Amino acid sequence: MVIGVPMAASGQYAQEAALARRGYDLWAQWVNRNGGIVVQNTRHRVRLRYEDDQSQPAVAAQVAERMLAQEGVRFLLGPFGTPDSIAVAQVANQRHVPVVISNGAAPEIFSHNNRYAFGVVPPADRFPAAIFDMAMAMQPRPATLAILTADDPFSLDVTQGDIEAARARGINVVYEQRYPAGSTDLYPLVAAAKATHPDIFMDSGHLLEAVACQKAVMDLRLDAKLYAYAEATDEPQFVEALGQAADYVTTAVPWSPAARYRADVYLSTAEYLAAYRDAYHTNQDPSYVTADATAAALALGLAIQRAGSLDPELVRNALASLDVDTFYGRIRFARDGQSVGTTVLVEQIQQGHRVIVWPSQVAPATPDYPAPTWDARLGPPPTPPKAKLPGTGHPPPG
Repeated sequence: MVIGVPMAASGQYAQEAALARRGYDLWAQWVNRNGGIVVQNTRHRVRLRYEDDQSQPAVAAQVAERMLAQEGVRFLLGPFGTPDSIAVAQVANQRHVPVVISNGAAPEIFSHNNRYAFGVVPPADRFPAAIFDMAMAMQPRPATLAILTADDPFSLDVTQGDIEAARARGINVVYEQRYPAGSTDLYPLVAAAKATHPDIFMDSGHLLEAVACQKAVMDLRLDAKLYAYAEATDEPQFVEALGQAADYVTTAVPWSPAARYRADVYLSTAEYLAAYRDAYHTNQDPSYVTADATAAALALGLAIQRAGSLDPELVRNALASLDVDTFYGRIRFARDGQSVGTTVLVEQIQQGHRVIVWPSQVAPATPDYPAPTWDARLGPPPTPPKAKLPGTGHPPPG
């Protein structure tokens, strides 16, 4: 059984896409070790067919179309990135082939009566709600927000949700600015945000942008009570790139390795973490990007098995009725295909480690709030050298 995966191997999403591919591959390895997916007493081994979508929606659509029309692909798993996911979902809908989206949460993916797209990640508006609910439970309560955002659809959707959630809770948006997706020089925008003295500083972007933004925050010593990033802080490269400068940064995530859900199928959380470390020869835990992908593939595999058929329409109907507890939490879809099962968690980096700090009823740690100033963390900035005054034109007194 061939499952198609348009997936960036180049372009701005390449790093995150590599993490998603790990998650898909973990599932496929497990399925094949166990003999394949059983359909009417026949075991079908899984082959994932990857092709580079170059981080471009038009290419992602072309790849998906070619896979379905010419390359024997029966079903699709989603690419990384909301724009690419939208493009692939449209092709799937036109072809009447189900696709499970792993790393996209924007409502546009599931719009236009798309019956064939299903997403395991909670809707985008639930992520900022979790951040601001946590913030408003803190003392002193934050009153102002400065926010930067990449101009890709996912980041813009998240930012819109951030602003709406902030204003609904009485927080004043004192600075908002977009930058081109993929930007790594954010010093001018961070400097402008610093001038507004925000209680909360947020960035809605991806890994490279998040690292660049936090580096500028440190270098310019933008002090805020809370730092919140849309994503990427969950990825190991964020802490590796920034070291102690990554501490105190929070992000809302659909999954965490610290979460412990009852799993009725596949692996428990502990088994999943062990399988990841063994497969990739690492002591690090997988990021939620990887877990999202595994959950998406798991959902598709369960639907195929429960449909008892390789007919795309029957598999689509099995996805629509799926309701199962997994290492990722509960996987269940609304009528429009969006996730309604997964709990949004808030993670904070504390002493280089990611810990869950919200919701309080499931969090093993509490938020470090307010964040200390950069002077407290790094010491006062060095005193600039004294200016050398020009000579008077007269010889020194002698």
